Amino acid sequence: MADQGRGEGQNPKGKKTATRQSRSCRVCRLRKVKCDRVKPCHACCAHGHPSKCVYDIGPDDDEAQPIAQAEEIQNLRNEIKELRTRINQQGGQEARTRKLAELERLFQAIRSEPIDVVDNLVGSIRTNRQDRLSKATVKRENLPLRMLTPASFDDKDDDGETLEGWHLVRSRKPYSGFSDSHSSSSGSGSSSSTDSITVDEDWSGPLSRFAPQKPMLDLFIQRFVDAFSPEVDASSGHAGALRAGAEIRMFSPLISSAYDAVSLTFFGRTVKDPRIEAAGIKLYPKVLRSLQEALLDPERSRSEATLVTVTLLLAFESIERTSDAGVVAHVRGAAQLIQHRGPENHVQGVEHLLFAELRPYWVGVSLVDRKPCFMDNDAWKNIPWSMGTTTKDMLHYLIDLVVEIPALLGEHDDLVAAQESQILGKGELRAKQARLWNALSDLTNRFEQWKRKHVDTYPGGPIKEMEIPQSSTDPFPIFRCRDLRTMKIVEPPPLVYPDLRLLQTMCFYYAIRLIFSTIDDRPEGTVSMPEKYQFACGITRSLEDYLRRAPGNMINRLAFATRVAWEAFPPGGPEREFMGQVFNLVEKRHSLRLWGSFMPELTTRPGSPP
Repeated sequence: MADQGRGEGQNPKGKKTATRQSRSCRVCRLRKVKCDRVKPCHACCAHGHPSKCVYDIGPDDDEAQPIAQAEEIQNLRNEIKELRTRINQQGGQEARTRKLAELERLFQAIRSEPIDVVDNLVGSIRTNRQDRLSKATVKRENLPLRMLTPASFDDKDDDGETLEGWHLVRSRKPYSGFSDSHSSSSGSGSSSSTDSITVDEDWSGPLSRFAPQKPMLDLFIQRFVDAFSPEVDASSGHAGALRAGAEIRMFSPLISSAYDAVSLTFFGRTVKDPRIEAAGIKLYPKVLRSLQEALLDPERSRSEATLVTVTLLLAFESIERTSDAGVVAHVRGAAQLIQHRGPENHVQGVEHLLFAELRPYWVGVSLVDRKPCFMDNDAWKNIPWSMGTTTKDMLHYLIDLVVEIPALLGEHDDLVAAQESQILGKGELRAKQARLWNALSDLTNRFEQWKRKHVDTYPGGPIKEMEIPQSSTDPFPIFRCRDLRTMKIVEPPPLVYPDLRLLQTMCFYYAIRLIFSTIDDRPEGTVSMPEKYQFACGITRSLEDYLRRAPGNMINRLAFATRVAWEAFPPGGPEREFMGQVFNLVEKRHSLRLWGSFMPELTTRPGSPP
């Protein structure tokens, strides 16, 4: 009886264990690991398989249903809010509120104010710092923000690098929306006074809920995200991938370190402060080492953290251009990583956004390498959109055709090499050439069908030729080209598009047709020289409309097409002179060294001059 009683007492416990196991997701049950019962759970997210997190629970069992990840995050935010309220009730509420208000106003100013306002703000910070240094010796623990330099970390190893204890000092300026709250309420003028905001380590009100020890980095990261992942609608082209990556950085030290390095570097270049820029560059090797370790790990190499970091460092290369082949190397690495992960791992979340938004980059590197593209199959053309995270638009339907071109470029190169080496007989050469010509003819017809379906009847309206009013404070270079009938130099008006998505798509289309024409030597049906010239002019005449309307650094989406147009024009002509001015303008305005180099690494022609 005693044994029976003990058995009965143990039954509920054993039954509870079995029930808890049965409520785990399929992957955690198979791996026999603990599941936190969030959808998708932490284990599946950490291993890069959020789409595989499936729970075998009936819809009627409400108590056993997993909690959604968004709901779990909201619960955590509510808990943090309650804890912050309890801390504030312990005293010092007024001081902490004032500090938070000051920091938030600075945050908004650097994020949204014009560049000249930000420059003035940064200049006032520098001036105030110099005045303070001339009056007193600044202690190590009270370093101001502008002393964030590599020397600040000299006594710390790479693993101990931190940005704690930053101090932000600024002089009061009469900027709109940036006045001191308690000063204005007292009625005293604050424009001539000087104050400081000190962000101490024990301060309990940082902008970030997740990284209280690095409050100022949130500001830099937000500035970077606003530039490289602006909030735009579908008519401008989706750009939310890096913004979504920033929102999950608290879950991954790798992603967090990468955003720290890139945002510091970008902010330093934007405000022309080499010390902040150098601080970000110093963090870059550490991120690369961590990324290399992740890539060598079979599990971590497939995680979303690794994919986000690789793509993020692509943005870093466009800012700094650490080497001549850095940008292409990162694009190639990201494309190989996407191929390694498979199409089923890019159906939702950050992974889908990175794949879909930057899809022109992934096919572009295959065009540069002139090798078959891994996306040239039905799985990659359909599975990533199977869950409806986003929908295919005209650009993606164009890319469905473009993915066939890299293989044709490789076939053409092999055919030319065989002709030069004479290793193939004439009959075999003619057969290979006939197959290539048939493929070129078929693809040309499908390009024309795509244009008739998506461009000629575009719902937003047609592309127009019109003059864009010039600003005396923001002039734009004037494009000049030749009238092919008279060979005189003329100034055609810019092309103005109904929306930026059509503009980006058409520039990509013109570039693809130019690349395609370099191997199209069919006796008839090829693109004529005047048509090639008009394709290149179409790209250059679109640049002003895009640069004036595109938010942030979305101009990077035209980098590949712009380089293709550059190569289509003859050296020394007015067309290249205009493009050189645009390259330098983009480098100066958007802090992108990639453009200032004229982007020779993006060429699809081996041996193309820089």
